[in-house]
Amino acid sequence: MARTLEGYRTGILNRYDYPISSGPLEGINNKIGAMQRMAYGYKDKDYFIAKLYALHLARFALIG
Repeated sequence: MARTLEGYRTGILNRYDYPISSGPLEGINNKIGAMQRMAYGYKDKDYFIAKLYALHLARFALIG
């Protein structure tokens, strides 16, 4: 186990210097996946793309 941790040492220590999380990206991917499951019967691909833009624009419209 010590050898394994030694191999990942730089990455583990960088987490403390740069506390960046992939959580927001995973949340967006989860929303897109849920929308794809709900959109199974959509006949128009452009409508689905518009729904994706509306999903993200609704969140960012209130920021700034």
